[in-house]
Amino acid sequence: MQGFARRHTVAAALAWLDAQLRTLDAEEVALRAAAGRVLAASIASDIDIPGFDRATMDGYAVVADSTEGATSYNRVPLTVIGDALPGSPFCRTVGRGEAVRIMTGAPMPGGSDSVLPAESVEADPDVRGRVLAVAEVSPLKNVGRRGEDIVAGTTVLDSGRVLRPQDIGVISSIGIDRVHVVRQPRVRLVITGNELLPSGSRPRGYQITDANGPMLAALAERDGAIVDFPGLIRDDAEAILDALIGPPEGGPHVDAVVVSGGSSVGIEDHAPMLVATNGELAVHGIAMRPSSPTGLGRIGDRLIFLLPGNPVSALCAYDFFAGRAIRALGGRSKEWPYRQVRGTLARKISSPIGRLDYARVRVDPSTALGAGGRVEPLAVAGASVLSSTTRADGFVIVGDDSEGLPAGADVDVWLYA
Repeated sequence: MQGFARRHTVAAALAWLDAQLRTLDAEEVALRAAAGRVLAASIASDIDIPGFDRATMDGYAVVADSTEGATSYNRVPLTVIGDALPGSPFCRTVGRGEAVRIMTGAPMPGGSDSVLPAESVEADPDVRGRVLAVAEVSPLKNVGRRGEDIVAGTTVLDSGRVLRPQDIGVISSIGIDRVHVVRQPRVRLVITGNELLPSGSRPRGYQITDANGPMLAALAERDGAIVDFPGLIRDDAEAILDALIGPPEGGPHVDAVVVSGGSSVGIEDHAPMLVATNGELAVHGIAMRPSSPTGLGRIGDRLIFLLPGNPVSALCAYDFFAGRAIRALGGRSKEWPYRQVRGTLARKISSPIGRLDYARVRVDPSTALGAGGRVEPLAVAGASVLSSTTRADGFVIVGDDSEGLPAGADVDVWLYA
C-alpha cells in the first residue's frame, strides 16, 4: 500500500467532470408517465383555452344593462328563457329583460355579456318563469373570456422544466397525450465489501449491514435516475470488473456507475486500478474532508464514480460529484437540490488551507433562518458516523482557501430537507 501521490482540488475535479457531461437524448412517453420527468422540447398550444366565453359562477346569463338600478328595494324582473349547462349550451340569443339559468363552466349564450349570481336573484312569486334581480351587474362580470387561460400560439411550458402534476394537467387541457422528455440516466450501484451484509440484515460478529446501497439508490432516484442495484459485490477484482463493464451485449444501457467501497489505495481497493486499466481514471484523491479517496473516470461512454465506503464520505462524494452528473445527464440543474439559507455560526470550524471541508450542522429551531439564525457545528470528521447526518439539519462548506470559520461568522447552510 502507498498513499496518494497528490490530491486534486475540488474545483479541478469538478472541471474535469463538467467537461464530460451532456444531456441525454429525448424519448416520447405517455402523458400519464411524464410527471417528474424533464421536458425535452417546449410545448406550445395551437388552441385557445377556454375555447369559448363561459360562466365562472352559477347564476343567470343576462345583458348587463337589463339589471341597471336593481336593488333589494327596486327589484328588476327578468324572463327566464332556458338553461345553459357545461357541455350543453343554450343555442338562442338572449335579449334585454331576458335571462338564461347557467351553471359554472357553461358556455355563455349569444347576446348575454354577464352572469348575475344566483344570490342576487329572487323568484317572482306572481309570475311563473320570471325572476327578480335584486342587484345590478356590470358587463363581463363573472365571465371567463375565450383564451383567458391560454392563447393559441403561446408557449405553455419551456424545455428543461421538471414536469409537476399541474403541468400535466395543462398539457392535457390543450389536447396533448404524449410528450418528449429527456431519457432518465441509468445508474448502476456497485457496493463492495466482504464485511457487508444485505440491507435489512441484522449486524453480527464483525460484519455490518449495508447502508450505502439503500442511501445511494434513494439519492440517485431523487435526482431522476433509474437505478440498477444487482446486490453486494465481494472484494474480488473479476467480480468488480464485471459490474463495471457489464451487462452482457443486448442488456440495458448504463450511463454511470457509482462504486462504494474499495476506492482508496489498500490491498483490496481494486476499483481504481480496474478503471485505469480499462478506461480513464482522471481523478483519484481529492483535497476534501470527508471523501478524500474519491475517484472520477470513465470506461467507454460510462462515467465512473469511486466513492469511499464510509457512509458520510459516500454521501458527501455523491453530493459533490455523482449527483451533479446524474442530474445533468437527465436534463436537470447540476446544482445541489437543497434549499440554501443564511445563519450565524455558534462555534468556530477549524480547517487547513488547501482542503475543503463539509461540516454537518444543526440549526437552532428557536431562531429564524435568514435573519441571523444560530448554526451549531456537529462534525467535520467522523466519516463513518452516518447518524451525524440524521442529527444534522444540513451542512456548511469551508472552502479550501480558508483556515476555517470563526464563531459569529455568517454562513450559508444547505438544508437536507
